[in-house]
Amino acid sequence: MSSYLKEQNPNIGIVCADPYGAAMWSWFTNGNLETNDGDSIAEGIGQGRVTKNIEGIKVDRAYRIPDQSGLTIVYQLLREEGLFLGLSSGINVAGALRFAKESGPGQTIVTVLCDSGHKYQSTLFNRDWLASNHLNPDVSLESILDG
Repeated sequence: MSSYLKEQNPNIGIVCADPYGAAMWSWFTNGNLETNDGDSIAEGIGQGRVTKNIEGIKVDRAYRIPDQSGLTIVYQLLREEGLFLGLSSGINVAGALRFAKESGPGQTIVTVLCDSGHKYQSTLFNRDWLASNHLNPDVSLESILDG
C-alpha cells in the first residue's frame, strides 16, 4: 500500500508507530530487529520478524510510542468519540498526532484503527491492573503531546 501511495504522490509521508520493545521501529530506523529497548502491554503490534508485506516498505519516519501515550489516546477516544479501541489503535493515533505536530498545519493525516478494546477488557480497561502496571488512564492528552 505504501508503494502505491508513493506512486500516486511522492510527497506522502509513510510513518511507522511502534511501542517500546517492538522490532519494527528498529528495522525501519537501523535495519535490524533489535528489541532490547523496553517492553509493551500492546497485543499484536511490534512483531519480531519482517513479513512479506513489510519487505521493501520505505518509511519516512518511525516513532516509538510509550504505552502511556497510547492508553491516554484510547481513553480520550472512548470518552469523546465513543470509540472502543485497543492499544494498537491508540499507538497508531499517537504516532499520527506526533507526525501532525512535526508536519505543521494544513496537512491531511490518515491512520488505521486496527483493533477494538474487546481483548483488553481485563487489562487496559481494568483500573487495578493499570495501577499495578504504573499506567494512568487519566493522564491528559496535552501532557503526552508536549512530552
